[in-house]
Amino acid sequence: MKNVYSIVLSSDVVEKIDRLAYENGTNRSNMINQILAEYVSYTTPEKRFREVFRQMQAILENSAFKAAEPSDTMLSLRSALAYKYNPTVKYNVELYRGEGDEIGELRVSLRTQNAGLILYMTEFYRLWYKIESAYRGAIPCGESGGKFARKLVLKNLNGIQGFDLGKVIASYVDAFDRALKAYFYHLESPNTARTAVETIYREYLASNRILV
Repeated sequence: MKNVYSIVLSSDVVEKIDRLAYENGTNRSNMINQILAEYVSYTTPEKRFREVFRQMQAILENSAFKAAEPSDTMLSLRSALAYKYNPTVKYNVELYRGEGDEIGELRVSLRTQNAGLILYMTEFYRLWYKIESAYRGAIPCGESGGKFARKLVLKNLNGIQGFDLGKVIASYVDAFDRALKAYFYHLESPNTARTAVETIYREYLASNRILV
């Protein structure tokens, strides 16, 4: 929860804060909030999110992903797809400030007007959803217009301590991306494509049961 407060600052201090905010990709209010939080030894949600994003970048930096500088609540990743003109798949991971099992959302998109490519992407999304639902039950996700969105929900935390949220999310995104590329690699053989996607999901699931 955030409230509006009126404070008096010198113009020199504001100038330095604005410069620092620009360098950190945030605004003046958030920068002041972070500075004061560090001074009183309080970890803000934004600081926790940035640590999660740093973990994800460290895990995925040697893979096929390219990451943009994260904002306070979102990390954008890009991965090239081996198809005509090598289109780029964009993964946006947004984290929520609220408490609860639902911690954020993964959104997948592809900038294209190619009807055939959009159809293939839609078929993959539906296959992924079907496989996830078969192994984990109802999954909070949806697809529309060649785009895919999935809520990130933490479950089965009883007895589980010290897990790295960045690693949990990065593992899911990596599995999704590998499955997508395997699907496109086997486009000429739908049965083989489905088997490849399910195999990747099962391998992922074997070591990742925190994210539902």
